[in-house]
Amino acid sequence: MKATLGRILVIAALLAAPAVQANTLPSDDASPDGPVLVRFDPTMRETVVASRVTPRLCFALSLPEEWRQNTGSGETSITAVSSSAEIDINLRSARELQDHPQSDLAQRDAVFLQQDYETLLGRPAQSVSITSPAPGATRWSATWIDQNLPAGSHAITIEALIVPLSDEWVLELSLAGIDTPQSHEALVRTVLSGLKVRVGAACRD
Repeated sequence: MKATLGRILVIAALLAAPAVQANTLPSDDASPDGPVLVRFDPTMRETVVASRVTPRLCFALSLPEEWRQNTGSGETSITAVSSSAEIDINLRSARELQDHPQSDLAQRDAVFLQQDYETLLGRPAQSVSITSPAPGATRWSATWIDQNLPAGSHAITIEALIVPLSDEWVLELSLAGIDTPQSHEALVRTVLSGLKVRVGAACRD
């Protein structure tokens, strides 16, 4: 079972983890310049998720079919209308990662996520993987196994696609709710191929 951020606190309760606040949301002193906007084009049958990170840095993610932004949660997440697929979207400042020695920003973020979730869940992961699914992207995933988890395998996997947008910002994308591993990997490819980063004057539009 793969989980997005919105399910993690429930999982922590199942594991009887201590009530520790994790840092899985951007800090107040490192907030992006604008909100994440979700727009569906019924003619093109395409959803565009976009955000202005700084006045000269922005990104846009194009996804086929209709996706809707979830409300009432602390993070930005979208859900596919035609399925249960869900994507959590998080921006993180390099300032939050400055305590980690890795020279690569994505690697520092992977270490940050690993430590953060282990603190939140109250135990180390049994399995950790860091791979590169596409040029410029890193995939971090960690698996916890516990008899108290409801899934048939009694395992939960937390995964994030990490894409550095600049030397100062990294984008985290977490996918969940996909029925099969093949469909999950297909959505990973769709997300990474549909992500565009713009800098400078291109961000004015």
